[in-house]
Amino acid sequence: MKQTPAISRRNFIKIGATASAALATGAPFIYAEDKSGLKTPVLGSGTHQYEVTHDWAQLPNDIAFGNTHGVAEDSQGRIYIKHTVNSRSQKSDAVCVFDADGKFIKSWGAEFRGGAHGMHLVKENGEEVFYLCDTNRRNLVKTTLDGKVIWEKGCPTESGKYENPEKYVPTNVATAPDGTLFVADGYGSNFIHIYKTDGTYVSTFGGGGNEPGQTSCPHGLMVDTRGKEPLLVVADRGNRRLQYFTLDGKHVSFVTDELRAPCHFDQMGTDLLIPDLESRVTLFDKDNKLIVHLGDGTHYNGIREKDRSAFTPGKFVAPHGAAFDHEGNIFVAEWVEVGRVTKLKKIS
Repeated sequence: MKQTPAISRRNFIKIGATASAALATGAPFIYAEDKSGLKTPVLGSGTHQYEVTHDWAQLPNDIAFGNTHGVAEDSQGRIYIKHTVNSRSQKSDAVCVFDADGKFIKSWGAEFRGGAHGMHLVKENGEEVFYLCDTNRRNLVKTTLDGKVIWEKGCPTESGKYENPEKYVPTNVATAPDGTLFVADGYGSNFIHIYKTDGTYVSTFGGGGNEPGQTSCPHGLMVDTRGKEPLLVVADRGNRRLQYFTLDGKHVSFVTDELRAPCHFDQMGTDLLIPDLESRVTLFDKDNKLIVHLGDGTHYNGIREKDRSAFTPGKFVAPHGAAFDHEGNIFVAEWVEVGRVTKLKKIS
């Protein structure tokens, strides 16, 4: 779990004063002047304020983003973006790697073009690896950080849940502290599958519905370690809620307040980060109570297919993936046809 960066007393006072002024005017966000003299949107309030940089990633001329779906940071501070690849792109690589300033480093993963979805980075036995979901090929692929395949798994027919393998469409992966894997069949049959680290199938739970233990598009998931014991939290998007499970798949609780269409998660300290497909990014505290909504665009329908000139600065369209970096900044990947990665630089 990433640790919350320290904030100096001077900046804490400065942040609080700025936020108070913004709230007093009723402004949805405020503006800060950057080094170029241009006005940059600032989102949030109190100790959760962020300076906005849309289109942060500096792509080479031969790559054009398709829908940007996943985002992760490695231990070297490099940012990985997974995207479906735009039809205008000369290069088919679906995973792009950037330095902390957004400068392009390299790309790989042409086999994920069109199906690039969830990406989960984790350290196992001292080595960082990816678990990558492909919605076109309907499989889960474990790779090195350079894209070398370690193993891949298709439909878990051993579960007995699938007469037709095409009903399996994995969307995201989570890992428990002991290495157990959880795979969400978010676009298929609404099950969650459990595997060992080596890819050995263990069990299945969930299934379609809105009752406790059932899901509707379990789009994203994460092992939440903020409480007394780790629990699996699922972005039960079709039911417009979060659902908590024990690590062996037993229903624990729901969270329904302040959510529209939750997609996925990250955590830093006691904060839970939730990209919400319906035009905003949400932060919850340790009790899953609202801290702040960031960039509430309220215009999800009818705009995600348009050119970025139609997007309002400081507003989100369709956040699909989001992650903290080690400094507490937030990177947001949006489900828009032209692709968009936004950096929310934490003011500290």
